[in-house]
Amino acid sequence: MNFSLYIAKRYLRSKSSNNAINFITYIAIIGVILGAASLFIVLSGFAGLKDFTLQFSSIFDPDLKAETTIGKSFILTDSDTVKLDSIKEIAYYSKIIEERVIIASNNKNTLAILKGVDENYQHIINTDSILEYGNWFDYKSNQIVVGWGISNALSLGVLDYTKPINIYVPKPGKGQITSTKNAFNTIKAINVGVFYINEKLNEEYVFAPIDLAKNLLNYKQNQISSIEFKLTTGADEAETKAKINAILGNTVVLKNKAQLNDALYKMLNTENLAVYLIFTLVLIIAFFNVIGSLIMMILDKKKSLNTLSNIGATLTDIRKIFFLQGSLLSVFGGIIGLAVALLVLVIHKSFNLVMITPTLAYPVTIKIENFFIVFFTISVLGIIASKIASVRISKSMVKT
Repeated sequence: MNFSLYIAKRYLRSKSSNNAINFITYIAIIGVILGAASLFIVLSGFAGLKDFTLQFSSIFDPDLKAETTIGKSFILTDSDTVKLDSIKEIAYYSKIIEERVIIASNNKNTLAILKGVDENYQHIINTDSILEYGNWFDYKSNQIVVGWGISNALSLGVLDYTKPINIYVPKPGKGQITSTKNAFNTIKAINVGVFYINEKLNEEYVFAPIDLAKNLLNYKQNQISSIEFKLTTGADEAETKAKINAILGNTVVLKNKAQLNDALYKMLNTENLAVYLIFTLVLIIAFFNVIGSLIMMILDKKKSLNTLSNIGATLTDIRKIFFLQGSLLSVFGGIIGLAVALLVLVIHKSFNLVMITPTLAYPVTIKIENFFIVFFTISVLGIIASKIASVRISKSMVKT
């Protein structure tokens, strides 16, 4: 066995005759354990919060979405449709028309995004899961489904024929508007359902049959804003994107769920990084205890160091002993801390220790990558702290 490692293990297991040094060592070990446990719990909490946040947007987002790169719309030819139908990785796709509109009822109005969808849209997302009350619309009608926020803003009910709903969109053209009557295309609709996804989407979106949106915007038969795709289970996303791009060309850009929510992903990842850096700073402070503990042990064992020097141990060997001792203390402390954190998280998931609301427990997600991140952080900081302490050993300390 390596001489320095053997002695380092002996020093790690043995107690000092000085109780103050033992107390400092215990404080250092507890600091490492609590630091590792805290970092892992916080990272798991943010991972759970990220998953919890994204689950609401993922309900609304398709696996892939083809958006036009020029203007607001593009033409999907019959030939393109046949080619898309032949791609086996595509389970369903839905043609979409989206435009900002004004929706008005009973002297109340609000801005909204009208999303016209075809019959396949119910295969892209589970429309039943987002409906708060009412029903999904008939695709051969002027029925719509509005968000909870829009329903409240306009005091809209379901199938309320006493409150006519008008949807307006500005007519395309140039020059000044001389008459508001001729400035807008308008269509009457009836609300048949109210959906609930999240606060932002509830206040923005109105679902409608694609033919209603097409008539309102005076679009051509094959003119659409985007296409939303649901892929088959196990489909290769990159390969599927390449096939779709080969058909649609440069007129569209394909985005997956992460790219559709890039701002949200960036915000969550930035917050996660900030928390990691803050807790790493706390760990750095905790590792000053490790440095202090090692220096106190070095001073306590000056006689032993002299004995080791007399039997042939070099200064490098002696420094290596305390370097390995500090590294082992950090690694074992980190492992114990991770075990404690894992136990706490399992208990929380089983018994809901921390509640956000009376019915909602704080979400946590245990990820293997967070385990390695914490272990790597603890190990690196432990090695640095041990190196700082071990280089304090000089020839004069060994020879006294």
